Amino acid sequence: MSRTAPATALQPLDALWQPSVLISVLLAGECLASVLALAPGINANRWVYFGLASMLIQWISLLTLLALYLFRRRLATRPPQQLAWIATGLLLLNTWLVSGATRLSLGPDWPLDGDGWSGLTLRFTGIVLAVTLLGLAAFQNHWRTRQMAIRAKQAELEALQARIRPHFLFNTLNTGAALVHQRPEAVEQLLLDLSDLFRAALAGPQQIALEDELALAQRYLEIEALRFRERLRVTWKLPRQIPQVTVPALTIQPLVENAIRHGIERRPKGGEIEIAVTTAPERVIVRISNPLPASDAPDNPGHRVGLNAAQERVEALTGGRGSVTTQREGELYVATIRLPVGAS
Repeated sequence: MSRTAPATALQPLDALWQPSVLISVLLAGECLASVLALAPGINANRWVYFGLASMLIQWISLLTLLALYLFRRRLATRPPQQLAWIATGLLLLNTWLVSGATRLSLGPDWPLDGDGWSGLTLRFTGIVLAVTLLGLAAFQNHWRTRQMAIRAKQAELEALQARIRPHFLFNTLNTGAALVHQRPEAVEQLLLDLSDLFRAALAGPQQIALEDELALAQRYLEIEALRFRERLRVTWKLPRQIPQVTVPALTIQPLVENAIRHGIERRPKGGEIEIAVTTAPERVIVRISNPLPASDAPDNPGHRVGLNAAQERVEALTGGRGSVTTQREGELYVATIRLPVGAS
């Protein structure tokens, strides 16, 4: 059966690597340099003072972020409160290192205010402590808000899973009930395939390897092949080695089920379902295509439960980097899953 691949737990430091956060840090540094340059009591040229303060602040900020990023794996197991103190210590250490390096580079006689380099270093130390306290309060609020949003999204995923389970189990059981009468010799294999599918359906929101998800879709197609026989033809276009990416469990199977219910089943002569996996530099693409229903087939739009659930779960469990889209291509209906490489 499929091997589950749990999603990577979100860490407090993960918020620091967001582009919006990095830009905010740079802009905040420039604002702080402006405040220092405009403060009363500055005897030196204020533009020169602003340039020096900006350089010091940006070096301190970026070096601290770099240190946190380099040691992110070791820090991942630390509690948030301890991470806060470590970040504060790094800020102070980098403040003294950058100030010392700047003094050695520019010399002790560089025109500053009356306090000289020692006064500037003490001023920056005080600013770091004050800004750190304010930043810790803001970060704690941001982290709590993000955790609440994640819990809300998890509850939404569980609700989607609760919706897709009855839909999936009902349709699969109907197939099994029909085969008991039509092909009693195939019941044993049917029950084995159903067991694997039910286990995946009842496991709850999780991520599994793409190879295992394709295997679940193949089991489902084997069940349907017993019922449709020659009316159902399946073509697999897979690379020699399946990419090592993960996908929310039961994402491909509902799309394959839609291809049968709204394509093959509504054509007197059936048709072909094609499942293709291709790779791109930053993503893996899975395409499920099926012929459109016959022109005289009764209208059966369905409730789009499987499709909507697949879209929501892929977007949620890949942080918005994955997607599920559908479109018509000539006489084919194509569902496309895009998975980011390296998503866990």
